[in-house]
Amino acid sequence: MKFQSHFSFTKQQRNGIFLLFSIIVIIQLFIFFVLPSLDSPTINSNKTPEQITAFITQIDSLKAIEVENRKPKIYPFNPNFITDYKGYTLGMTQEEIDRLLRFRSKDKWINSSQQFQEVTKVSDSLLNKISPYFKFPEWVKNSRTKVSPNYVSTNSKLDSSKKIDLNTATISDLKKIYGIGDALSARIVNHREKINGFNDFVELTEVYGLTAEVIDRIKTQFVILTPRKIKKINLNTATKSELVTVQYIDYEIAHQIIETRTLLDGFSNLDQLKKVKGFPLKKFDIIKLSLQLN
Repeated sequence: MKFQSHFSFTKQQRNGIFLLFSIIVIIQLFIFFVLPSLDSPTINSNKTPEQITAFITQIDSLKAIEVENRKPKIYPFNPNFITDYKGYTLGMTQEEIDRLLRFRSKDKWINSSQQFQEVTKVSDSLLNKISPYFKFPEWVKNSRTKVSPNYVSTNSKLDSSKKIDLNTATISDLKKIYGIGDALSARIVNHREKINGFNDFVELTEVYGLTAEVIDRIKTQFVILTPRKIKKINLNTATKSELVTVQYIDYEIAHQIIETRTLLDGFSNLDQLKKVKGFPLKKFDIIKLSLQLN
């Protein structure tokens, strides 16, 4: 019995195999020797050492420009409001930041670059780097002893009979308070119109940019003679639909209030609302204006 060999090829087949093998070899040589030279930039061997050095210097310069562009940019800012994070990005140490915050906690203001260094003890090099970006508003630039003629001292409280009704105060009246300018006075009046008049001074906390210190100054010069009328809801009998009409109370919080009320067999005081799951504690003083216990 004769077996036919599988490795017997005709002349035409052998030529085809040889051609295929040649193509494979050529492709391999192209991959290993030609492609790498196409991917990597080459420096003309005819270049002089000085030209090569200049080329490398140019590349380094471009890299330095890119690194500089990626650095955080500093924009003009009021140094009185430097936070921990802001101070860190400026290059201040934690001790320097703490000195500034302690100074500001006494309701004092930085009025110059020199005073900033005296308070924080920053180095001359750091001061020279960041002081060009200091931006002091007019009401900070003016010292407490050099205020505008319209400024009203708030060191002592006025008699109630001399105070202005906050619900009828004009922008000019509000600007007499130290720390209130055009923007804040306009926001106060706009918010007053939005809610149809103030019921309590705590509603001033809803005005963006008003700090607790400025609100305390307002209290010394103004009074709420015509408070907005608020329809109060009985906390111990209110339904979920009634509770959600109160600002900052949604259906989930209303549900939790009713659950807590059931467990307590009724609220004995409004402060117990603070124990309700998910209750917005920061808005408690605003919310309780609309609630009562019968």
